[in-house]
Amino acid sequence: MTKKEREHGSPRDRGSADRYYGRLFEPHYYPNGTYKGRRVTENDMSPEQVSEYTLGWEEETDRKDW
Repeated sequence: MTKKEREHGSPRDRGSADRYYGRLFEPHYYPNGTYKGRRVTENDMSPEQVSEYTLGWEEETDRKDW
């Protein structure tokens, strides 16, 4: 995994975080970092970015213990 793929706000990071926190599968990312600036939704994502979000979602095995 590259540094870019691990950055906070990246599609992979957001997929992983959504799964961890029990949120719905909803591809998106933040180009300027998590919750900074514009949220890019699936309609404006490339197929590669959606794949990265999906990979983050599928690889996340931990879950938030509320």
